[in-house]
Amino acid sequence: MVIDDDQHDGNECGQTLAVIDRFRGPEPRLMAALAVAVLVLDVVTKQLMLDWIFATPQVVAISSFLNFAPVWNPGISFGMLAESGDLVKMGLTALAFVVAGWFFWQSRFFDRAQQLAGGFIAGGAIGNAIDRLRFGKVVDFIDVHVQSWHWPAFNVADAAITIGVIFWIYSQFFGQGTDEA
Repeated sequence: MVIDDDQHDGNECGQTLAVIDRFRGPEPRLMAALAVAVLVLDVVTKQLMLDWIFATPQVVAISSFLNFAPVWNPGISFGMLAESGDLVKMGLTALAFVVAGWFFWQSRFFDRAQQLAGGFIAGGAIGNAIDRLRFGKVVDFIDVHVQSWHWPAFNVADAAITIGVIFWIYSQFFGQGTDEA
């Protein structure tokens, strides 16, 4: 396609280049690499569990405090909003992509802890959003327990989001702060 310079002013091109430039540099690459690593690990582990413990529902004891147990989570973290309608669930799915996009958009202003936080949160949020799009619910399988008390089941994406939130909180208290975020 040939673009006639007489039809477009330089401002449009400059604005487009400014948007593209926001995603160049080490900050977005670090976040993207971490987000992709989290996403791949999440998708692979969920598929392994779907083939193993979900196919013929079974609980597999890994240690005295850890099981792999098949749990379909129709809500969000710890089963919250499980009874909400499809509109809320689709809204939460869309929100996951918006939050991930915001982290990438702002990444060049983040300190290292915030970049790590963004990568963990974005990868985890997208991993669970993919489940909601594929199944209408999230695949959870990690069951941590002490005797008969069980923590709500979770997955790699949930763990990554939790780690990301810890990095984000750390950055707020001990980090360099941000320029614009």
